[in-house]
Amino acid sequence: MKQIKAFGDGSTTLAKSFLNVAFNVALVYFCYFLCRAVFLVANYSYYEGKILTDNFFTLLKGSLVFDTSAIAYTNMLFFLLALFPLHFKELSRVYGIVVKSVFVVFNMICVVANLCDVSYFRFTGRRTTGTVFAEFSHEDNLGSVFATEALHSWYLVIVGVVILLILIFLYQNPLTDKKISGKLEYIKYYVSRTLFMVAVLLLCVAGGRGGIDRSTRPITISNANQYVTNPVEAPLILNTPFSLLRTWNKKPFVAPEYFSQQELDSIYTPVHQPADSVVQNAQGRGRNVVVIIIESFAREYIGSYNRELENGEYQGYTPFMDSLMHHSLWFYDSFTNGRKSIDGMPSILSSIPYFVEPFFLTPAALNTLDGLAVELKKKGYYSAFFHGAKNGSMGFEAFARATGFDDYFGRTEFDQQPEFGGDAEFDGFWAIWDEPFLQFYCHQMSQFTEPFMTAVFTASSHHPFQIPAKYEGRFAEGPLPIHKCIRYTDYSLRRFFDEARKQPWFNNTIFAICSDHTNQTNHAEYQTDLGTFTGPVIFYAPGDTTFAGGRAGIAQQIDVMPTILGYLGYDQPYLAFGQDLLSTPESEKFAVSYCNGIYQIVMNGYLLQFDGSQTKAVYALSDKLLENNLIGQIEGQQLMENKLKAIIQQYMSRMNENRMIAE
Repeated sequence: MKQIKAFGDGSTTLAKSFLNVAFNVALVYFCYFLCRAVFLVANYSYYEGKILTDNFFTLLKGSLVFDTSAIAYTNMLFFLLALFPLHFKELSRVYGIVVKSVFVVFNMICVVANLCDVSYFRFTGRRTTGTVFAEFSHEDNLGSVFATEALHSWYLVIVGVVILLILIFLYQNPLTDKKISGKLEYIKYYVSRTLFMVAVLLLCVAGGRGGIDRSTRPITISNANQYVTNPVEAPLILNTPFSLLRTWNKKPFVAPEYFSQQELDSIYTPVHQPADSVVQNAQGRGRNVVVIIIESFAREYIGSYNRELENGEYQGYTPFMDSLMHHSLWFYDSFTNGRKSIDGMPSILSSIPYFVEPFFLTPAALNTLDGLAVELKKKGYYSAFFHGAKNGSMGFEAFARATGFDDYFGRTEFDQQPEFGGDAEFDGFWAIWDEPFLQFYCHQMSQFTEPFMTAVFTASSHHPFQIPAKYEGRFAEGPLPIHKCIRYTDYSLRRFFDEARKQPWFNNTIFAICSDHTNQTNHAEYQTDLGTFTGPVIFYAPGDTTFAGGRAGIAQQIDVMPTILGYLGYDQPYLAFGQDLLSTPESEKFAVSYCNGIYQIVMNGYLLQFDGSQTKAVYALSDKLLENNLIGQIEGQQLMENKLKAIIQQYMSRMNENRMIAE
C-alpha cells in the first residue's frame, strides 16, 4: 500500500520534527523582530540618540523577555496540536493543515497588532492595552478609519503581507509521516513525544511568566522599565500581544501603603475646603462657565509658548489663539495629564488624572464622581456637554451623565437644526467639522438660562488630518499633516468667539481652553517623556484685566476645575486632584502624569520619575531633552517623591473604595 504523505515537504523523522518546532518558533521571533524594526524606524524621532548607546544590549535582552512571553502564550495551542502524542495524526494531511493554520493565523493576529501600534503609538505614546476594546466599543466607523489608515500607512500593509508569506512558505512541518509498527516504536514514540510536549509546555510557562524562579511573579508591562533608562523606551521593547494579554480584564488600581492615613492626609488630600478669604475675594461670582477642549491642541503648535524655537522665528499655527492669549491667564509650564481623549475629559471636567488605565474603562467607572457640573448644579447652574461625533462615541455621553451634566448635544442634535448644515457637515470619519459645530454650540448657549456651565470637545484636528473641501488650499501646510488642521481649528475658534461676543452672556462668562492631549511633533523637546504631556491651560474672562498674559509657573488639566470654582467663589467642600491656580502658592503647585509604568511629577523646577517603588530619575525643567539625571543631587527630591506617593495612594485607594466625592 502506498504510504500517505504528511502535509509538508517530505519524510520527517522524529528528531527532525522536534527541530522543525524549534525552527517555527525562531521564525516567529524573526517576525517580531521585523515588527519592532519597523516600529523603531517609523517612530525614530522619539528614540534618536537614545538607543544606540550603552544600553542597546539591555534593550535587546528586554525585548527577548517580552517576546518570549507573548510567543509562549499565543503559540500554546500550536504546541499542543503539534506535539500531543497520537500516532495516527502524524499521517493525516487534514490534521497537518489544521496545525499549520493555527500557527499562521494566531501569529499573524499578533503581527497585525504589532503593526497597528506602529501608527497608534504616535497618538498614545504607549503600547495598546486591553481597554482599547471598551474604548472603541460604541464606534461604527472603524472600518473606514482602518481603511484610511491602511492607505496612509501603506508600507505597513506591505510589511504585513511579507510576514504572512514568510509564515506560510517558511513554515516547517512538525509532524512525522512515518508509520509506526512494533511495540518498541510505539513506546519510543509516546515516551519521546510526551516528554518533549511536557518540556515545551514547561518552557511556555516559564517564558510566559518571565522566569523559572519560584519568587518570580508573572511579568507585566511595568517590568519593561527595568530594561530602559527612559520611559519612552518601554514601548520599544514591549510588544502589543503581550500588552493586550497582560491587561485583559485585569484590575488596574492597586492601592499602595506608603503612609498611614494620618500621614497621607497631612502630605496631600484631594478634598478641597475653600478658604473664607478665597470665597470672599472671588472676582467671578455668578459667571457662566464655558470649557473648550480642543482635540490634539498641543503646546508645540501655539506660538506664544514657543518664542525661543527656531532661533526666535517660530510663529506656530494658531494666530487667533495667540491673540486671545494676550487677554488671558496662562502658564508657561502647562501639561496634560494623559495621552488620549478619554484621559483628557475626566482630567479637565472632574480633576481626575490618568494613572495606569483610563478609569472609566474600568469597574471604577461605576463610582460616584465629582465634577464641575455636579458642584455648580448645587448653585443653580444648568449644564450641557457638546461633542460632534455620534452620540455615545468614546463613552463621552456616559461620562457626562455620570458627572452631572443635565443635557448632551451630539451629532444627532446637530442634525436636527438644518440651518447649520446638518449631516452634510460630517467629516466622514469622526464628527461634525469644528466650524459649524462651534457655531451650533454658540447658538445653543444663547438659548440657555443663566448661569450655565457648558463644555465642548472639538474633533477636526485629528487623524486622518483632513479639512473641509471648501477650505482646500486656504490653510497652509506645515511640516506635519496635522498643522493645516490646527490652522483650521484655530480659524473655527475665531469664528466662534466672533459670534459669541455678540451674545448677551459673553461678558458674564469665564472660558477655560485646553487640549485633550498632544499629537504629532517635530521638535525634540516635545518628544521626551515630559514633552509628550505638554498642552495649553488657558483662562479667559472678558473684562477681567487680572487675566492678561502668561505667567511663570505650573498648570495642568486637573487644575481647571478647582481654579474655576475658586474664581467663582465656590464655598462647598469638593474633591479634585488638582489645585486652584489663583490661590495656591507656587511652591506647592505640581503636575502629574503616567508614562509607560513610570509616574511623573513636576514641581519646583524639576521633573521626578518614580516606578512605584523608587525614584528613577530627576531632571531640571530647563533640561529640555532630559539628558542630565540629577537623582540624589537636589535638596527637594524626597519632598517631591513623598508628594507623588501620596497622590498615588489617595488616587488608588479612593478609586477602589468608591470615595471620589468629598466626605
